[in-house]
Amino acid sequence: MSEKRRDNKGRLLQSCERQRSDGMYEFRYFDKQGKKHSVYSWKLVSTDKVPPGKRCKEPLRDMERRIIRDLEDGIDTIEAYKTTLNHFFDEYIETKYELKQSTRTNYKYMYRKYVRDDFGCKKIASIKYSDVKKFYISLIRDGGFKPNSLETIHTILHPVFTTAVRDGKIRVNPSDGVMAEIKKSHDWTKPKRHALTIPEQEAFVKFCSESKQYRHWLPLFTVFLGTGCRVGEVIGLRWEDCDFERNLISINHNLIYRQQDSGACEFHITTPKTEAGKRVIPMLQKVKDALLLEYESQSQDGFNETVIDGYSGFIFKNRFGMVMSPHCINRAIERICRDYNKEEKEKAQAEQREPVLIPRFTVHQLRHTFCTRFCENETNIKVIQEIMGHADISTTMDIYNEATMAKKVESFANLEDKIKIC
Repeated sequence: MSEKRRDNKGRLLQSCERQRSDGMYEFRYFDKQGKKHSVYSWKLVSTDKVPPGKRCKEPLRDMERRIIRDLEDGIDTIEAYKTTLNHFFDEYIETKYELKQSTRTNYKYMYRKYVRDDFGCKKIASIKYSDVKKFYISLIRDGGFKPNSLETIHTILHPVFTTAVRDGKIRVNPSDGVMAEIKKSHDWTKPKRHALTIPEQEAFVKFCSESKQYRHWLPLFTVFLGTGCRVGEVIGLRWEDCDFERNLISINHNLIYRQQDSGACEFHITTPKTEAGKRVIPMLQKVKDALLLEYESQSQDGFNETVIDGYSGFIFKNRFGMVMSPHCINRAIERICRDYNKEEKEKAQAEQREPVLIPRFTVHQLRHTFCTRFCENETNIKVIQEIMGHADISTTMDIYNEATMAKKVESFANLEDKIKIC
């Protein structure tokens, strides 16, 4: 009977184990295809010391248990230890046919910019929960990521890992629970967009209407403030979407300006953000007047002749006669607020009063401002939700509750000394 093998410390080695002449341990095994593999370690068990100058991350027996368990459960970690996260992402994104093209392009852009060249090069089987957490924290600390941006990265990575789990390449999804922990350990309150107050809104509109420099922007801002549409819905609005006889505006598409796979930024037509985004909005008289004024002006100066994905007849145009970009509108708002505030400060100082300044805001806050004014004057939440195109009524409720708080305070103020309470 042959003597069982022992290591240089006299310990019995199992049948698939051996110790090489240099002291390193080896475990040999066959994968489910019958192919032979070996793994190595300077330690047989966790209590062993690593020889001076050598590196060792995992004891051989720990690796054995993991490999045997994976083989029994049909987990193909061999391929997963050879394949990068980048490879799994590329395969995953190509199968997501249901994604809107704009969403797919955005996911590819975010992955390419923030994941591919560093974290994406890791072998997917080697990525642990702590690795994902460290990566997310680095995006916050070093990349200056805000909640929405980090959640986009997580929305991209989590299903990639889930697919690898379902395909039997890894046992667990290392990104499970990471966002919940990040939110607990960081000040993760999403910055709220605040609507313009009534005095701020009135000051903004009045300044635009009286300014020779900015007067031409008024029809566009009137449509924003009178419909509550998203920026892509307004810049993509066509004359044929406006029914001036029945005073209705049909929102049925979205104009986006986004970086493509080629790296170039392009305009494209897409469907509304959600199914709820397809809607018909009643046309207020001032919105109708603004649109007709724009039509009259373009009858003399020339109409927008841009054609994008077969769509034409766009209402609003820039100084080159092309469709507007959100960035162009935001720059105009910034200049208007700058010039108004400068003028208002000088007037207030001369009149010895506090100035009514307009805070810095973006075009999206014009939508938020309309919704706030709507909530202040309408109690039917479903009507507000449908006009705004909110897929989730909680979004409507958040704005409604914030908008009506001032009304509640005002209402209670009117109760002072009118009811006997003590």
